[in-house]
Amino acid sequence: MTSRKKFIKQVLKASASAVMIGIPSSRSMELIGRPEYRCFDLHTHPGVFFRRGTPVFAGDDEVVSRVKEMLSQGMSGGFFSLVSDLPLIKLTEKGVEITDKYEKGEGIAEYHRQLKQFLELCKIAPIHLATKSRELMQEKKGKITAYLACEGGDHIEHTDQLEEMYADGVRLIQLVHYAPNDLGDLQTHAPIHQGLTDLGRSVVKKMNELGILVDVAHASAETVKAVAKTSSAPFILSHSLLNVGNDRPISARTITGEHARWVAESGGVIGAWPSGYNRSFEDFIDNIMRLIDIVGVDHVGLGTDMDSNFKPVMNRYSQLPEWTSALRAKGMSHDEVQKVAGGNAQRVIKAVLRN
Repeated sequence: MTSRKKFIKQVLKASASAVMIGIPSSRSMELIGRPEYRCFDLHTHPGVFFRRGTPVFAGDDEVVSRVKEMLSQGMSGGFFSLVSDLPLIKLTEKGVEITDKYEKGEGIAEYHRQLKQFLELCKIAPIHLATKSRELMQEKKGKITAYLACEGGDHIEHTDQLEEMYADGVRLIQLVHYAPNDLGDLQTHAPIHQGLTDLGRSVVKKMNELGILVDVAHASAETVKAVAKTSSAPFILSHSLLNVGNDRPISARTITGEHARWVAESGGVIGAWPSGYNRSFEDFIDNIMRLIDIVGVDHVGLGTDMDSNFKPVMNRYSQLPEWTSALRAKGMSHDEVQKVAGGNAQRVIKAVLRN
C-alpha cells in the first residue's frame, strides 16, 4: 500500500504546475485594483504585533497601517507569527543574545499572552484569522487572510498541547528560534541534541496528524535532515537564503543546496528572505534565481520577516511590484513568477491544512 508520504508527494508532483493562487479576472482587477500577482508571505510580523502589551510596542496604528498596505498590494495572505521565546531574547549591537530560559509553564503562559493580544488586534486591524486551506481563496471584504503561526516551539512541553494550539487557530509552528529548546538544535547555537529530539519527532508527527504545517527556519542542518525523515507531510523553511561558496557568515542563517533540497524533496517550499545578509535588492533577486536552479521553481516562495527583519532589502509591501518585475526581467514567465509569489505556498497549505 502506498504510504501517506508517498501519496502526498505524488499529488504534489501532479499538481505543481497546475495549482496556483487564483489570479483575479480582469474585471475583478478593475473593481478592486489588485496588482498582477497575488502574493503570500510565509513569515511576517506586521507592525511587530507580537510585542503588543509590552513597553516597546509602537502601537496598534503601526499594525493597521502595515496590514492595509498588504491589502493595497493585492496579497492573498500570510503566516502571522507570534514569537515564542520573546522574553528570553535581547537585541544588541552584536546580534541576538539569550538572556534566560523558561521554567515549566512559563513558555505556554507567554504563548497565551501573545495569543490574546493578537486576537484583540484582529478586531482592530483588517485581519481575518483563517483556519482552513480554502479560506485563502475566499474574498474577505477588505480583510487580509492571516494564518496564525508560532516562531519557535519553546512553549511546547508535551504533544497534548498541540491540540489546544490547533483549537486556538495555530496552523504553523517553527520548531526553533533563537533560544535553545527541547525540540531540536538551531543554526545560531552550538548543538545540544545532535538534531531533532524524541520530543521533536513526536511533535512533528502530531502536527502532521492535526494538519499544522512544520517550519524548519532557524533549524540546524541535522535537525532539518531529521524532520525530512520524520514528517509524512510537506514542510517549509519560511525564511532563509543560500550560502553560495561560504560567502556569508554562519550568523546569517544561510543554507546549503543540500539543506534546501531536503525541504523541496518533501514537496515543501523555501521562503526567500530579503534580509541584510543579501548585499542589495539585486543580490536578493540573484539569490532567488540560484535557489530556483537548485530546487526548482515549484519549491521557492517569499518569507519577508516583515517587520522584524535584519537590515532588509525589502522593507515594505509596496516593493512587491518591483520584486515581481525583477524576477520577470531574469527571464521567468508569468506563471513561474506567480508560483514563487504565492502559488507554491498555496499548494503546500492545501496539502497540509484541512479544507
